[in-house]
Amino acid sequence: MSGRTQLMWDEAVTRYDFGAGHPMDPVRLALTRGLVGALGLDAAVDVVRAKRAGESTLQLVHREDYVNAVKAASENPAAADGTYGIGTVDDPAFAGMHEVSAVIAGQSVGAAEAVWRGEAPHAVNFAGGLHHAMPGGASGFCIYNDAALAIARLLELGAERVAYVDVDVHHGDGVQAAFWEDPRVLTVSLHEHPRTLFPQTGWPQETGADCAEGSAVNVALPAGTGDQGWLRAFHAVVPELLADFRPQVLVTQHGADTHFEDPLAHLAVSLDAQRAVQVALHELAHQHAGGRWVALGGGGYAVVDVVPRSWTHLVGIAAERPVAPETPIPEEWRQSVYARTRQDAPRRMTDGRWPVDFAEWEAGYDPADRLDQAVLATRKAVFPLRGMLP
Repeated sequence: MSGRTQLMWDEAVTRYDFGAGHPMDPVRLALTRGLVGALGLDAAVDVVRAKRAGESTLQLVHREDYVNAVKAASENPAAADGTYGIGTVDDPAFAGMHEVSAVIAGQSVGAAEAVWRGEAPHAVNFAGGLHHAMPGGASGFCIYNDAALAIARLLELGAERVAYVDVDVHHGDGVQAAFWEDPRVLTVSLHEHPRTLFPQTGWPQETGADCAEGSAVNVALPAGTGDQGWLRAFHAVVPELLADFRPQVLVTQHGADTHFEDPLAHLAVSLDAQRAVQVALHELAHQHAGGRWVALGGGGYAVVDVVPRSWTHLVGIAAERPVAPETPIPEEWRQSVYARTRQDAPRRMTDGRWPVDFAEWEAGYDPADRLDQAVLATRKAVFPLRGMLP
């Protein structure tokens, strides 16, 4: 393995903009990039601008008719009428939509290529992680599914086993759908229960097609789950599955919308627990995937208080230069945030909960605990299909 961790960045990604009032405010990307620089992490990474994904790359996952529809809506947004999911409240059409979505996709594909070829041990694209886009339609603020495209490119390059772990508060439905019939890809999603949150999928019983049983894994967490339960669920499922699957590459999605301040969901996870999972996934990549790690962003709608800090931690961990939770946030960045958003920025890289304690699964199952019930439902649904004990 040669080179340093790559940070995929192109200023053009900030044009992924559904308009005023939409939750997916691109300021979150600009603020994250600014905080990464303010904390000196540029010196620890290679900042790379990958080429935009072309049609042949997009069609590794997306249907040609859908790509053509995105292009048409991009050229004439006013004509978008909801066909293919474009022109809806969640995914309004905007000028240049195809081009900027292809830029984000290209960044994730480029990250996967660099890691697979040994040009970098890890690569981060925090503008990516648009995991709801389907092969034939937009969904949930996502136009092109860069995570699925990165995995498809790895398979095209010769990878035989790719693991995808998604810790966004919403189910990683688009990635699961793309590889539902492919046993070469293990998709694991920890998310709020589909009874209470979009996209109303991700039940434990969703385990893959008959030809790929046990390749889809879903942990449906009760609304209100906090740090201890979230970490307990993660460690009760993910490490054992990765040890069994032995991926050649680990692709992860780090939506910051599990946070207790996020306005679109109902979990109660802190920044410190998010950081703990980032650390764990970094370690798991080295334990089970030869260190090959592609880390993506995702959701996150507390765009000042949470997203920049969470993804800056991700960059630091991937760069092997983790930012200590107690680190003060540079005043110049805080001033720039206020000038841009008229919001006061946080002062430290922590919510004050580090280190976060939790009980390992082996510490004992409580049949009355809703979190433990959710974890056991997943283990019973999937582990036997893989020849593992539930």
